[in-house]
Amino acid sequence: MSGRENRLRELLGPTVEALGFELWGVELLAQGRHSVLRVYIERPEGISVDDCAAVSEQVSAVLDVEDPINGEYTLEVSSPGLDRRLFALAQYGRYLGETIDLRLRMPFEGRRKFRGLLKGVEGEDVVVQVDDHEYLLPFDTIDKARVELPADIGGNGREAR
Repeated sequence: MSGRENRLRELLGPTVEALGFELWGVELLAQGRHSVLRVYIERPEGISVDDCAAVSEQVSAVLDVEDPINGEYTLEVSSPGLDRRLFALAQYGRYLGETIDLRLRMPFEGRRKFRGLLKGVEGEDVVVQVDDHEYLLPFDTIDKARVELPADIGGNGREAR
């Protein structure tokens, strides 16, 4: 996550939490002159469209006052979904035994993409089993990570490699 996204997370977290939700993650995507700010919210009983609207209204007010984004942008608030992106190291522990897709910022042992079984978290490292090899991937080198949907609910059904 970029420094800008971390700053937005720190800015928006208290507002989202005050509304009874967990701030799952923040993505700021630059698309030319117009950016998209995606705010992902979560809670155990799930997220409704009304929840997204309520959070959007409050987050928008904070963004209007603080003005942390230069130029025009669109605010999108949603659930992280079933094939959720992982933003924080603590989130990995919730998905032990699941298949995840990881992309690193720089190559590790000659590769940037890993798809395998999430075995654990050791300190600041994420442990992923690919075939018969376990990799300890430093969290701060992970660019993006996503939990793969199980085959029985729409995933691709591939075995962990």
